[in-house]
Formats: sequence, C-alpha cells, structure tokens
Amino acid sequence: MQEHSSKVRSADLKPHRSLFERLTALISPEPENREELLEVLHDAQERNLIDADALAMIEGVFQVSDLSARDVMVPRSQMDVVDISKPIAEWMPEVLETAHSRFPAVDGDRDKVVGILLAKDLLRYYAEESFDVHKMLRPVVYIPESKRLNILLRDFRANRNHMAMVVDEYGAVAGLITIEDVLEQIVGDIEDEYDFDEEEDNIIVLENQGNGKRWRVKGLTEIEQFNEVIGTEFTDADADTIGGFITNHLQRVPHKGDEFNIGQLHFEVLRADARQVQIILVEKRSANYSSEE
Repeated sequence: MQEHSSKVRSADLKPHRSLFERLTALISPEPENREELLEVLHDAQERNLIDADALAMIEGVFQVSDLSARDVMVPRSQMDVVDISKPIAEWMPEVLETAHSRFPAVDGDRDKVVGILLAKDLLRYYAEESFDVHKMLRPVVYIPESKRLNILLRDFRANRNHMAMVVDEYGAVAGLITIEDVLEQIVGDIEDEYDFDEEEDNIIVLENQGNGKRWRVKGLTEIEQFNEVIGTEFTDADADTIGGFITNHLQRVPHKGDEFNIGQLHFEVLRADARQVQIILVEKRSANYSSEE
C-alpha cells in the first residue's frame, strides 16, 4: 500500500504533457546538427524567447571552434613592439602613446621575440636607479597559425596567459593574438578607456597569397574609407558602412562563412551575428576573374 502511494506521488510530480505536445515532439524531432540547432535558436529569438544579444553570444561560442589564430591575429606588420636593443627612452613614448598592457619585446628584429613586457613593470624604470628591462620580461608563448580559438582560449585560461605569438609553418613570426581577441569573438568588441575609434584599425592589410591582395575589414568601416583603401567606387546612398552595403547586396543579414563576389572583389564573412556582419575578409583578384556569385 505504501509502495503504491509512493508511485502515485511520484507520478503526480512528473510534468503533464498534453496530447498536442506529444504529437509535436513526434513530428518535430530534436536538432541533429549545429545548423538545425541554430535554426531553432533563431526561431526562439524571433518569438522573443531569447534576445538578440544572447543569440549573438551563442553564435560566437560556435564560431570560436571554427576560427583559427590566423583569422583574428594582429599581423606581424601591424604589431606594436618594443626593441630592447635600443635605449628605453627611445621607445618609451610609443609605449605611452599606444597604451597597451603588454608588448612583444624584440632584440633588433621583429622575428626575434625575446619576451613579453608588461607595461606596469615599466613603473620601476622611474623608481629604480639600476633598472634592467631584460629582467622584467615574461616568457613567450608560441602557437601555430592553425590553432583553433576554442583550444587557445582553454590554454590561455589554464596557463593564466594573455598573449601568444603566432608563427607560420617555417617558424617565422606571423602575428600576435591576445585573450581579448578570442573573447571578442563571443561577446563582441571589448573597449576600454584606452581604445580609440581610429580609422586605420578598420582595415588591416594581410600578407598576400597568390596574385591577389587581401584585407581584413570591420563591418562598421565607412564606405568612403573602404573605397579609398581598396580602390572601389561603391555608393553610400543606401548604407553608410560596408557591412550595411553587403547586407543590402545579399538582401539579408550575412552569415558567418558566406562567400560572394562583387566585381573583382571576393568577400568572405569571417564573423557575424544575428544583427550584423562584423569582420570580412576581402580579396582583390585579377581582372580576368569572374564577378558572378
């Protein structure tokens, strides 16, 4: 009798499912892959079950497993470094101007990174008479261009490291990447009191591959600046930014992985969320390249 009563109480605790809900579960199976799951999430956002910011972060979590270090790194030519083979007084103004918290320290050559210098350690330069910058350097972490961002983020957290040097297949320095660069793929751009909206940061020239020129472009780059740097004549009549121009061209919000051609330019969307395109890879190909999508 006691056992029967226990079973009744247990059954009463189970959530009640209507016939309609059970039939819906039969004809609408659970998502079987990432694409189907994202479709469900987009549908949930359209029905206001989750907001756009939450959806964008979920999409960002998926993206970090698809992107590699080469996709988001700061190219070698764009790195801000300190050359410790020179007197501190020569490169200190650049440290103050750029206001980074960490700098790769090189010894006369950008390929010869000997350590990572924390800006806060330079305070001792003003307090100690016998300051030796070599003793202030932290160990360098090297990673390959192909390293996935989700694995890199795990390593950053496990080793309490914030910066890594990216090397190519020949061991030469290709660029650098920080934990902030990885986190921005999930939560969007992280700005602090030292970040400035400088136009030169909107378009980064990448190492050329093959016969074309390549740039990594922020979606919020104004069309006027895009035209000036890339050499195009896109109109800004219907959109102010290149991200808006692409959205109008596709007649929808671009998705990560979208590839298409406009004239001699090949576009690949590296990062986008439910609201806007954020990072685009642009390649200018030869004149005889087909412009058809």
